[in-house]
Amino acid sequence: MKPEIVFGLESAAWPALLVDGNGVIMRANTSAATAFGAVLSGEGPLLSAIWPPENGTTAVDFLTHWERSPTPVVNLKFRAPNGPMVACTVSICTFAKDGRKWFVLQLVPLATPSSTNAPSATAAPPSAETKAEADAGLTLKQRLDCALQLARTMSLDFNNALTSILGHTSFLLSKAEPGHPWRHSLMEVEKSASKAAEIANELALFSQQERQQARRAPPGNLNAVTQRCVEFFRNANAGQINWHTQFERELFAVRFDEAKVQQALTKILENAVEALNGNGQIAVQTRSLELTEPTQDGNVRLNAGTYVCVEVVDNGKGIEPDVLPRIFEPFFTTKGSSHRGLGLALVYGIITNHGGGVAVSSQPGMGTSTRVYLPAEKLFVRESADTEEDLNGTETVLVVDDEDILLTMAETILSEYGYHVLTANSAQKALALLSRDEAQVDLVITDLVMPTMGGREFVERIHQLLPKIRILCATGCVLPPDQQIGLLFLQKPYTSRELLGKVRQALAPEPVEQPAEHNVD
Repeated sequence: MKPEIVFGLESAAWPALLVDGNGVIMRANTSAATAFGAVLSGEGPLLSAIWPPENGTTAVDFLTHWERSPTPVVNLKFRAPNGPMVACTVSICTFAKDGRKWFVLQLVPLATPSSTNAPSATAAPPSAETKAEADAGLTLKQRLDCALQLARTMSLDFNNALTSILGHTSFLLSKAEPGHPWRHSLMEVEKSASKAAEIANELALFSQQERQQARRAPPGNLNAVTQRCVEFFRNANAGQINWHTQFERELFAVRFDEAKVQQALTKILENAVEALNGNGQIAVQTRSLELTEPTQDGNVRLNAGTYVCVEVVDNGKGIEPDVLPRIFEPFFTTKGSSHRGLGLALVYGIITNHGGGVAVSSQPGMGTSTRVYLPAEKLFVRESADTEEDLNGTETVLVVDDEDILLTMAETILSEYGYHVLTANSAQKALALLSRDEAQVDLVITDLVMPTMGGREFVERIHQLLPKIRILCATGCVLPPDQQIGLLFLQKPYTSRELLGKVRQALAPEPVEQPAEHNVD
């Protein structure tokens, strides 16, 4: 069995096993070897060696039954030889390789009293209700991380291919006249690629390490993003739904990843629209909050501090009480088999990775209220008027990527908009080019996952060589904190306009912020 089949799970903090249909463990990551010891060593260890009778069936029978009726997350028990039995939340998925089917099992031990931090001597003991809510939130986050760790890594190569397709297609569309005979087909290609990119990104977004990236973002005005999302749905449902908006004029600033938060708000609004079935009303409100003491809103516990709240309220059909606790679970859906069930799980992952929370309350037949809380700062950021951005430039840009299709795409688009473009398909070639005296490069656009030299080392070498050069990091994955060395990221896959916009952003001066106490009209 080739080791790349297990890829990112080798370093996962929880045990992960690669098992065939006969219950033979083909690979076990380091955490699994630590948890179960020598029983997993040797040639072809069996899953039955750590499978206790308390599971109610044999390991092979379980896999056979699971394949007929798959459930993404199940609770099972495992036992190391001469060790205690451990209850786990197990995420299971399958994939085919060389004509054979494999099972990937990721084991997250359920929280126990001994594994949680004891309250301090001065803190009041948590109530049973508060503790239950906290435990539920912990278990949900564990399931999200576990269920999508595997798919996150698989999406990298997929994103590279989609980036080339989207880039070339959007570029051709920008040059094609409205009546061009190929325009319709190009639009269909772009639509299909965008849909595939949406799926890949949904599977890649759940990562605890995204928090550092959000914290480094400049303070922004959440009103602008919320208003764009509302306008999209208002225009798409003109005359059918009554929209009521109330945006706080002086909204606290939030550090957030604009693309991801917009994706989360779009999914919330999409669910509200679907709940109305064509008729009804939706109210959207933003407000600043200053909490002097910890506050509980449903399953969300907010510490004292400043927040921005975005609330979406519809008067649709509502959510049944037995369904409400499960709405954030990955792959859970009430919309039928054609839906992946990742929508609200995606919302939960994005908002919690920004340090915030999502609270939902609903009554059948009376509608639903969804409240997004994000940590904020007591300053106001003025948004510029929405004008068409000048995407042209004359600067010299060096594009570095080990995928030739992406180099060709970037060079084609940037050259058309006036840039002088240099390319290199390895970090070594890029460094050799930058070291030449005649090379006057204004911006380096680099992939962060390349062979022979990693992204961290490459960027550090660039900074040593040219300390003031601007760097734009293009990546299809989210890096752990110790590798987040770029100040600006371009998420793969991207369109030609997203590429051009990020290039202008990377070359622009730093934004100016205004403290709230000095803000005047």
